[in-house]
Amino acid sequence: SGGERQRLKLASQLAEKADVYVLDEPTSGLHLADVDQLLALLDHIVDSGKSVIVIEHHQAVMAHADWIIDLGPGAGHDGGRVVFEGPPRTLVDDRGTLTGDHLAAYVGA
Repeated sequence: SGGERQRLKLASQLAEKADVYVLDEPTSGLHLADVDQLLALLDHIVDSGKSVIVIEHHQAVMAHADWIIDLGPGAGHDGGRVVFEGPPRTLVDDRGTLTGDHLAAYVGA
């Protein structure tokens, strides 16, 4: 399944010893329960002093982040510029981007 492939991919990448981990859409194919486990694992990695950079569209993952860099203002030809940098709460409070609008339900606005 897609979820199983994603778990194997994540396991192989996280097994390597590094100071910085970059994950591209790690929730792709994962069940919601697996997303919670992934977030707990990423928290553990960060708590151990490592850095984790996640490229993600899943709002629960974005809401869990310490810092968001939002590119936009739209997709494709309408994107590519940094339209926000900061914590998820500030992105929601600003409501200046589509991401901030959609993230509001997950941050508790």
